[in-house]
Amino acid sequence: MKHAIIEKNPLLLTVLTLIVVSIGGIVEISPLFYLESTIEKVEGMRPYSPLELAGRKIYIREGCYTCHSQMIRPLRDEVERYGPYSLAAESMYDHPFQWGSKRTGPDLARVGGRYSDDWHVAHMNNPRALVPESIMPGYPFLAETALNFTHMDDDLRANRAVGVPYSDEMIEAALQDVRAQTDPDSDGAEALLARYPKAQVRDFDGDPNIVSELDAMIAYLQMLGTLVDFELYKPEENLR
Repeated sequence: MKHAIIEKNPLLLTVLTLIVVSIGGIVEISPLFYLESTIEKVEGMRPYSPLELAGRKIYIREGCYTCHSQMIRPLRDEVERYGPYSLAAESMYDHPFQWGSKRTGPDLARVGGRYSDDWHVAHMNNPRALVPESIMPGYPFLAETALNFTHMDDDLRANRAVGVPYSDEMIEAALQDVRAQTDPDSDGAEALLARYPKAQVRDFDGDPNIVSELDAMIAYLQMLGTLVDFELYKPEENLR
């Protein structure tokens, strides 16, 4: 057999292996230099609204990602429990992403709309009042802490610098959009929805006297998994 010549010559085998690996590497890597994105865009995805982005920052600050993942794997038992499995496009505006590697609590990728705002208020105040076996700490201070959003426009600029498509209009309106999303009677609610389709506008924490950190946290949680219409994509067909 002719391949025996290669197998018996370590130097020749090494050289040919390097050539094959180099060709494969070039074929896989070269598209990255001219493709704008390797993520297939999905209808409905948009950047976070300023209030949702503020809530996401609090979520990260409090270490929620250490106990809750945001990635549903394409396995039937995961889909039956949590909902349609995660798409790459759903994390395309996350810096950093919140996939997580450990589930002390349930996955939150599809938590949006699953519980009422009142449920989230009570759960953040005292998790065991709703889930007796929960070991999650309470976060009652979120409802008492006014959200500091004076530099929200800078947060949007920072995200734009890493590729999130925030427009100049979005950045300029960032502060008023935070207020508008917590006040359905605001004159800016309609403009907010034009910039951020499917944004939920209401007083999330039930206290109209303050835009609290809890408002931001609930706004973030309530939008998770709600932007993509899975009737169009039906990812369950590819389950393992």
